[in-house]
Amino acid sequence: MLNRLLRPLLPLLMLSACAASTVQDTAPPLAGQSGVVSAADPRAAEAGREILRAGGTAADAAIAMAIALTVVEPQSSGIGGGGFLVHHDERRDAITSFDGREEAPSAASPSWFLDANGKVIQDPSVGGRAAGVPGNIRMFALAHAQHGRLPWARLFQPAIRLARGGFRLTERGQDAVATWRPEALTLTPWARATFRDANGQPRPVGALIRNPELAALMEEVARRGPDAFYTGPIADRIVRAVNAAPRHPAPMTEGDLVTYNAQQREVRCGTYRAHRICGMGPPSSGATTVFAILKQLERFDLSALGPDSPEAWHLIGESTRLAYADREAYLADPDHVAVPTAGLMDPTYLASRSALIRRDRAAPQVTHGRPPGARRTAAVRHEEPAGTSHMAAADRWGNVATLTSTIEAPWGSGVTVDGMFLNNELTDFHVVPEENGVPVANRVEPGKRPRSSMSPTIVYGPDGEVRLALGAAGGPTIIMQVAKSIIGVIDWGRSAQEAIALPTLTAAGAGIAVERGTALERMVPALTALGHRVSVRAPGFKANAVERVSGRWIGAADPRSEGVALSQ
Repeated sequence: MLNRLLRPLLPLLMLSACAASTVQDTAPPLAGQSGVVSAADPRAAEAGREILRAGGTAADAAIAMAIALTVVEPQSSGIGGGGFLVHHDERRDAITSFDGREEAPSAASPSWFLDANGKVIQDPSVGGRAAGVPGNIRMFALAHAQHGRLPWARLFQPAIRLARGGFRLTERGQDAVATWRPEALTLTPWARATFRDANGQPRPVGALIRNPELAALMEEVARRGPDAFYTGPIADRIVRAVNAAPRHPAPMTEGDLVTYNAQQREVRCGTYRAHRICGMGPPSSGATTVFAILKQLERFDLSALGPDSPEAWHLIGESTRLAYADREAYLADPDHVAVPTAGLMDPTYLASRSALIRRDRAAPQVTHGRPPGARRTAAVRHEEPAGTSHMAAADRWGNVATLTSTIEAPWGSGVTVDGMFLNNELTDFHVVPEENGVPVANRVEPGKRPRSSMSPTIVYGPDGEVRLALGAAGGPTIIMQVAKSIIGVIDWGRSAQEAIALPTLTAAGAGIAVERGTALERMVPALTALGHRVSVRAPGFKANAVERVSGRWIGAADPRSEGVALSQ
């Protein structure tokens, strides 16, 4: 209740914090230490390196990369969406997490995506009804106020240059323009004119894309602080765009924007093989589900099995299926639903779930358990679209930031404002509010934040020092990419780069999917013999990380993506 009462004052408080924020941390740089960044696009990674070289912190660099991705990777993330950030403060030996997840407007209800007959509306992911109140700018401001060193406006400069001067369309970007959700990309005249030519054809690889409207918006937010986004003319244009969307117009209000605030959430940690695994708690399902996958596997000697063993991947698949069953049943916004977070990470409970895993046979079906503190909710499987972007940074002082940002599905809702795409994050809610008369935990409610798979994670070694900070993109596959990479580092002795590059197995419900063209595809007969229903999926994964090796920072980026890691 106090949080809600303070909401109207937060814009003024945050503007003051941004104006005054430069760093509190005056510790000297670590001996021999330099920073590193990793992002899904080279231009965004360069923005982060520029900020580190200018004396910025890991938080500064991560925020600058996220802002730059609004320009160069508009199909995946941006300031029209939301995200989560997990931060390690080296001097204070403290870890914090920040929630910038989008919120449903105050007019939303459990029947938000249902028509007058109680049926789901046609293609709810496109148009105004899919758009939640964007949270990234408020989250950036909150994290910057606590962990930034450079002025707020400095973090926008690389992105403003890219937007005003233009950027070249990459192969991945052109593929997004040509094939990814054209119904969203072409929803507004601005998007059609920007990314397609006069004949309606996708612009080619190498085309120069300029976005002066977005540059102007960013200049205003850089100059005035986050208030410029959540109040005044920009907020008014966001509201009008959602209310007058070409498809599924929806009643978002200026009050929905002005009362939005980012939150500092409790970091959720657990121990796996003497390493502390820390991540984002609800409304993210990242920390609980990544940890459950790992902890349920702890009784098996994955190191001895190795990554070439079908049995190892069988065990990973079974643990993932169990963890996802709990995720579907219980994870939601903790401000609206009693989420049994501690119970889902309880070692005794996870040992009981692990006991369900057989080494020699896949379970025909899996169901959710009853963790301590759980209340009855309906378990309904919900497919999230693949999208999102991740970035990670470490600075010369030993601070670490791992940030996942999204507008949900490619091109978000398709609704555009001042050169940015608004998210379609509300389709991360279960569109059907109950099952057999039992409420679904992750149903739509006013002011509620939808459940997310985003999993920014920091791993501490047995010595208590940061070993690894990572995250991924790809909707529900994010959790599995992160868990696999941690297994690769801890159990299989791989570098972060090698661990990210390992093939990915995804699992939920009755079956598993293996990555095409990898060693996992060759294991299909063995996995089938163990009772798995196996499908083969195209490689579309995208992870980024930084790790500390022998006292020095090294970056890692998924070879399946255009991402890169750059040293300071």
